[in-house]
Amino acid sequence: MAPPAPLAVKAEDPPPQGMSRAVVAGCIGNFVEQIDLGLYGFLAPVMADSFFPSGNHTLSLLSTYATFAIGILVQPLGGVFFGRIGDRVGRRAMLTLTISLMGLFTACVGILPTWDQVGVAAPVLLLLIRVVQGIVHGGEYGGALTFIIEYAPRRRRGLFMGYASMGVFGGLLVGAALSSLVSALLTEDQMSSWGWRLPFLVALPLAAGGLLLRRRVAETPAFLAAIEGDAVPEESPVMETIRRYWRPLLTFSGYAMTNAVLSFVWVTYLPQWLSDEGGLSRSAAFSSNMLSLAAYLPLLVLAGLLSDRVGRKPMLLAGCVACVVLVPLSFRLAQNGTWGWAVLAQLVYLVPEFCIAVPATASLPEMVPTRVRVTATALGFNVPFALFSGTAPLISTALVDWTGSLYSVWCYLGGLAVISFFAVLFGYRESAGKDLSGEGEPVAGTVPATVGAS
Repeated sequence: MAPPAPLAVKAEDPPPQGMSRAVVAGCIGNFVEQIDLGLYGFLAPVMADSFFPSGNHTLSLLSTYATFAIGILVQPLGGVFFGRIGDRVGRRAMLTLTISLMGLFTACVGILPTWDQVGVAAPVLLLLIRVVQGIVHGGEYGGALTFIIEYAPRRRRGLFMGYASMGVFGGLLVGAALSSLVSALLTEDQMSSWGWRLPFLVALPLAAGGLLLRRRVAETPAFLAAIEGDAVPEESPVMETIRRYWRPLLTFSGYAMTNAVLSFVWVTYLPQWLSDEGGLSRSAAFSSNMLSLAAYLPLLVLAGLLSDRVGRKPMLLAGCVACVVLVPLSFRLAQNGTWGWAVLAQLVYLVPEFCIAVPATASLPEMVPTRVRVTATALGFNVPFALFSGTAPLISTALVDWTGSLYSVWCYLGGLAVISFFAVLFGYRESAGKDLSGEGEPVAGTVPATVGAS
């Protein structure tokens, strides 16, 4: 008689004690990280003239977005550095380090001197902080997703990734809310001179609370089992990932690029376009985006549940099609020039977001084994997101400035969605219900029991 597969059975056991705390501990870092990214994206039009005074607001804004893009471009370095810690020392140790650094450097943005105070040193300091933040963010996201998915029951990993995504978009919502609140309470002169600093300082107490929470949570069962079974990487985790698991990383990159541009155009570029070109005030543009983010949060849980039932692949394919069909409709509605149409436009924009974000988040950690999961997940996310998300507001601003049409952004996004459709169709093998302990192969009978299970 064949021996049982103990780790596969373990994945079906009841969740360990303290699972809720573990999920919150995993999400808190993403929450703080996305507050920082959201603040920078929302406040870029205000910060631009403080760090890049050129007499040309568009040029200053492009310079600010370029700094934002550079901070994201270095994220793969964080995946390499922090991924090694996560795969060799442990997920918990890595995550306590990243959340401490994130809170510290986000708060540093709020106390930076401006061009008028220190001249060219101001944008240099901003760039240095963004680079360090990018490296830290590059380790945090992959580690947090690994931490949560290794705690999740096999039949509900999509649901748990929905919770992880709530941390991401919840952070963006808080960033939008803080930006909107400060903009509403202060005059334009106050906002430009010192008001934009206040929201960045909020990250410090949030990170401190997250650090205390993470220190009280145990290491993941999957990593402990890997240590007991001596299943840690024998070589550099990044080298093993590239040598043995380049196919799932390449496939994931093929559809993650659409997810990256889709998300960052929505949360960073579209509010700026609505206020600069769409006829809305800055506060109205922020509030319309904030409302659509709030509407999206409960849908993330539904998307996770649906991906557990029907599988990741059908939802990813539907999301690519929705990008091509519904994004131009969303842009058409946004050009009507009122707050109500702006909200409706962003709700339409949510349809492809709903289909893509959570299934994509769940798919990559499921395609790689425990011993290199932090490194592989960090690299898999950071490379396409570094290339496409950080540059999304910059490219969008340049395209609209060049063509004079918001539809040029749709042409860019639609082209990526077509490529992603074929990457999913021909390259992605359904990962819902697969055993996390092995080489990404499904345990016999798990996929039929998971996809479509009641």
